[in-house]
Amino acid sequence: MAIVTTPAIVFSAIKYGDTSLIVKCFTAAEGVKSYLIRGVLKSKKGKLKPAYFQPLTQLSITASHNNKGTLNSIRDAQVTHHYDTIYISIVKQTIVLFLSEVLSGIIKEEEENQSLYNYIETALIWLDTHNSVSNFHLLFLLNLTRYLGFYPDTTDSDAMAFNLVEGNFTHLTYDKLVITGDELVQFKKLLGINFDAIHTISFSKNERQTILKTIIRYFELHLDGFKTPKSLEVLETVFN
Repeated sequence: MAIVTTPAIVFSAIKYGDTSLIVKCFTAAEGVKSYLIRGVLKSKKGKLKPAYFQPLTQLSITASHNNKGTLNSIRDAQVTHHYDTIYISIVKQTIVLFLSEVLSGIIKEEEENQSLYNYIETALIWLDTHNSVSNFHLLFLLNLTRYLGFYPDTTDSDAMAFNLVEGNFTHLTYDKLVITGDELVQFKKLLGINFDAIHTISFSKNERQTILKTIIRYFELHLDGFKTPKSLEVLETVFN
């Protein structure tokens, strides 16, 4: 067993019994880890507070990692970035709930991935400190594919279609897993930009829903076992 102090981002927290939580975190030091936090829901005096384990909270934790595939334990935790707006904005809360479900479903490695950790951390701080966020989740997911190894190949981006399986632009438009026309135009708006340019693009409600479905389809084709997040419906309701 090793004692590790590391930055960590909370992916999920599930109630265990009446008083405990099973918390899944993405740690900077060792990738995804799950922890059993006993009694956290009843203790008023404990060092660990239930509020620390809301989706995508950024923590510094000191934890015992046993590396046996069983649940680990957290000895101490501090919130490292107190969000000012995420927990009071229904739109941002819904985005965070959706993204935490996506991240929890796709990131499973128990190994350090500092560049991916930095990306998520920086993106969340951006979300907390900006107001124009209705397209944030679209760009977050698309740029996440850089770290997962299937960011769209933008060579030949003037071609008539984009092949979702190959991840590249193509002139073969008859394939069933290609996007063309207006869907392609909207998809291309997101390519090659970062969050600071997000206010320069606009989508109608329907366009936003279509692009999100396209990106989810893209994930399904490139990630084994990826499932459409349950919170997608809530997200679509909020944006309506």
